[in-house]
Amino acid sequence: MTALKKATGDVVFKFEPFVLHVLCRELQDAQLLHSVAIDSGFRNSGITVGRGGKITMAVRSTHCLEVPLSRKGRLMVSEEYIEFLVHVANQKMEENI
Repeated sequence: MTALKKATGDVVFKFEPFVLHVLCRELQDAQLLHSVAIDSGFRNSGITVGRGGKITMAVRSTHCLEVPLSRKGRLMVSEEYIEFLVHVANQKMEENI
């Protein structure tokens, strides 16, 4: 809160979701891993095939959070709301684990 009150620009509270990149030897391996990830609740997962044929499977969570807190140094939310955001972000971190 001390640093936030001293901010002179825009401040955003941001929580990034879990991401795991797995390099796969075969497309079938990536497809199997993709199915497991989707069935486990990682709905933003996907497969990428690079120019050189490199197959990457990304396991991604949907647990993101991005909330503006201040604009041009002016705090736009209450301290109570910031505490709530921290609580929500901590819950999302537990879900990532």
